[in-house]
Amino acid sequence: MKLFLNQIKMDNLNDIYTDVIMEHSTATYNKHKLECATNSEHGHNPSCGDDITIEIKMNGEVIEDVAFTGHGCAISQASTSIMIDLLKGKTKEEAIELINIFLKMMKREKVTEDELERIEEANALKNISNMPARIKCAELAWYTMESLLKK
Repeated sequence: MKLFLNQIKMDNLNDIYTDVIMEHSTATYNKHKLECATNSEHGHNPSCGDDITIEIKMNGEVIEDVAFTGHGCAISQASTSIMIDLLKGKTKEEAIELINIFLKMMKREKVTEDELERIEEANALKNISNMPARIKCAELAWYTMESLLKK
């Protein structure tokens, strides 16, 4: 009986994660040209055609605003939107730390519960790491942002 109850909890958790991904994949509040952007970076996944441009507005070392344009699968669009929500208001250093946690998770490296909490909704993409053909879709925005922040 306990195994059955744990499975119900896991199924509900997977439903929540699916809802988060679907919500972000169709959301448009992060998807637009950013007025007064201080920098931008283009990311492209040639294996599936995902193509995004991330624009950022920095205020010193703080990410004041971020937006993206482009197209791609639901996972790449959701991952980009989730990442933007997570990184807005963070310092460049904090953002790079969060990006590194996400990328470790996607590579199925050891990530602590505390680290998973720090990446908030991005944790919803954890199961993508079990789908090799989709990992690049989830990682595209994060590598693009990492490159942008290191410029």
